[in-house]
Amino acid sequence: MSDPLNKPVNETETVTNAESASAAAASTDGGAAQPQETRVAGLEQEISALKDQLLRALAEVENVRRRGQRDREDIAKFAVASFAKELLPVADNLRRALEAVPLGARETDEMVKNLAVGVEATERQLLGAFDRVGIRKLEPVGELFDPNFHQVMFEIENTGKAAGTVVQMLQAGYTLNGRLLREAMVGVAKRGTEEAAQQHIDTKA
Repeated sequence: MSDPLNKPVNETETVTNAESASAAAASTDGGAAQPQETRVAGLEQEISALKDQLLRALAEVENVRRRGQRDREDIAKFAVASFAKELLPVADNLRRALEAVPLGARETDEMVKNLAVGVEATERQLLGAFDRVGIRKLEPVGELFDPNFHQVMFEIENTGKAAGTVVQMLQAGYTLNGRLLREAMVGVAKRGTEEAAQQHIDTKA
C-alpha cells in the first residue's frame, strides 16, 4: 500500500500553480494602480482649474484697481469743471472791459490808464489760476475750424483765407486738461466762387 504523504510531486502541476498565483497577484496590483493614477489625474485637473480661477480673480482685481485709479485721477482733474464754468464769464467780462477802452484813451486820461492796468492785472491773475488747474484758453483765429472745439456762428466771404479758416472769434473757448470746457464761438472763411470753380473739374472730352 502506497503512502499518500510520499506521493511524487508532479512538476507540471507545480509550475501551473505558480503561474496562476503570479497572474492573480499581477491582476490585483494592476487594479490598485489604475484607480490611483486616475485619482492623480483628477487632482491635477482640479489644481489646474483652481490656478485658472486664481489668475482670473487676480486679473479682475487688477482691472478694478486700475479703474479705481483712473476714476480718482479723473475726479482730481475735472472736479473743478463746474466751478471753472462759473468763472469763465468773469474772464469774458474782463476782456470786454479792456476792449471797450477807446483807442488812445490811456495816453490822454490817467484814470482810464490806471483802470485798464488794474483790469489787465486781474485778468492775468485769473488766467494764471486757470493755468495752474489745467484750464487753457482757445483763441483759434488763423486756424482751421475744428468741430471738436469750435462752434461756427457765421461765414465770411472774400477773406483771402482758405475755406474753413477761423477769421473772427466772438467768444474764447476753454479746455480743462484737454477736455472741452466751452466751445469757442467763431466766424470762418466761406469758400469763394473762384475756389468753387477750381474744385469743379470738367472731365468731358
